[in-house]
Amino acid sequence: MNNAPSTMSLSGTSRHFLSVFDLTRDEILSVFDRAAQLKAAWTSGLREPRHVGRVMALLFAKPSLRTRVSFESAMAHLGGSALYLGPDVGWGGREAPGDFARVLGSYVDLIVCRTYSHGDVEELAAHSRATVINGLTDWNHPCQALTDLFTLQEHFGSLAGRHLAYIGDGNNVARSLAAACARLDVRFTIAAPSRYQVDPAFLEQVGEEEPSAQIEQTDDPLAAVAAADAIYTDVWTSMGQEAEQEARRAAFRDYQVNDDLMRHAPSQAVFLHCLPAHRGEEVTDSVLDGPQSLAFQQAENRMHLQKGLVDWLLDQEIR
Repeated sequence: MNNAPSTMSLSGTSRHFLSVFDLTRDEILSVFDRAAQLKAAWTSGLREPRHVGRVMALLFAKPSLRTRVSFESAMAHLGGSALYLGPDVGWGGREAPGDFARVLGSYVDLIVCRTYSHGDVEELAAHSRATVINGLTDWNHPCQALTDLFTLQEHFGSLAGRHLAYIGDGNNVARSLAAACARLDVRFTIAAPSRYQVDPAFLEQVGEEEPSAQIEQTDDPLAAVAAADAIYTDVWTSMGQEAEQEARRAAFRDYQVNDDLMRHAPSQAVFLHCLPAHRGEEVTDSVLDGPQSLAFQQAENRMHLQKGLVDWLLDQEIR
């Protein structure tokens, strides 16, 4: 149908998480429940060592603050350990990718991969008997999207009837949000210039997965936020797109999330951002630091959601 990566993980001896669609609606809600329980325990000072001796490998081709530290902290709280693997391990250079995955998967229980090509994560999953988690690719960012919906559920008490408006580039975060909103019956609107909107072929895939999905695209940010419960943005220029920075700044000039845009949304609307933010570009300080912002609660929740996800995935093992 199109060139998009598969929305489902490849088969293996472990349950992988490469895309939001690797989990059913009920499974996502189970992960949310675990995350909430573990967060409550963490808040009260409890760190239950549920997975003593388990080892997580963090295989990163891209720099990271939130993904790396949140996963390392989550694994430590669960009683396990994490290994950060950089270029010195030779991934993608010194040996065949399949050989690398087979060896690494025989040493550890989980591999969190943060890289450019989504195909690299799929190849890891195809050859590794360890559970593979997509920590980010240029195609999608499923852990971020689950965290975002978990944060909205935490704030509003329920996702029923909610509407999320995304203002900005139809990038990996936008695609994963579209999938997560479809899975959890949340209305999703993206406002972007036409050339930067989400690929219609991908939205067709989402519709095949969830025929009742409520997804719409527009080039009008004011219309997008008019009935929104949450207003979300991300940087206009992602890693690897630096050569396009000036063109993108010009294209997105009218898509900044600022006080005026927030005034066009309902009074209960909250603001979300996956961070890091380019303050003064896609969002103003007054919004990011303002009373409607959940961006830093959202960032903290990366750790809690991923802890719930790791705990749930380890319980699914079929070794």
